Amino acid sequence: MEGKCLIFSAPSGSGKSTIVNFLLQHPELRMSFSVSATSRAPRGEEKDGEAYFFLSADEFRRRIDNGDFLEYEQVYEGVFYGTLKEQVEKLLAQGRNVVFDVDVVGGCNIKKYFGERALSLFIQPPSPEELERRLRGRATDSEEMIIKRLAKARYEMEFAPEFDLTIVNDRLEDACASAYKAVNSFVNGQH
Repeated sequence: MEGKCLIFSAPSGSGKSTIVNFLLQHPELRMSFSVSATSRAPRGEEKDGEAYFFLSADEFRRRIDNGDFLEYEQVYEGVFYGTLKEQVEKLLAQGRNVVFDVDVVGGCNIKKYFGERALSLFIQPPSPEELERRLRGRATDSEEMIIKRLAKARYEMEFAPEFDLTIVNDRLEDACASAYKAVNSFVNGQH
């Protein structure tokens, strides 16, 4: 049986990665993470094919021209991130349910491409104030970066209605339970 696609998008600080990691611990969901491609250099211990598929900027552009990407974005001049179609199709053919942890535009593009074979979930913070509290609590960003992330979050929240389901992450356990229920129902055909 061919696999399905599970798309997760959210503003930074919403708890999306924590929820995705929770779901990946459930073997009955048959989930595999979609490894993105990037033209940036590997950092630290990152290995090609694990953290990312590392491509040169020229190779990335060539593959864009060939239509090899489901979605891609140029984040900075010459720095691209994207999802390779062949990688996803290979996992789906193996009966794996492919998880995408992408920005809102990428999520909408992947949903358009796969249609009913994809479930798109938007993870939303309970309020802008709580999001700001979480971002400040991480203590990983400068004040300037926090302000940028909050502005981007306001923009991203406008996309929530484009997704199949919005899960408000007020309490992490409840958000994880809601995501599990939705994903389990979708991948096991009760959708």
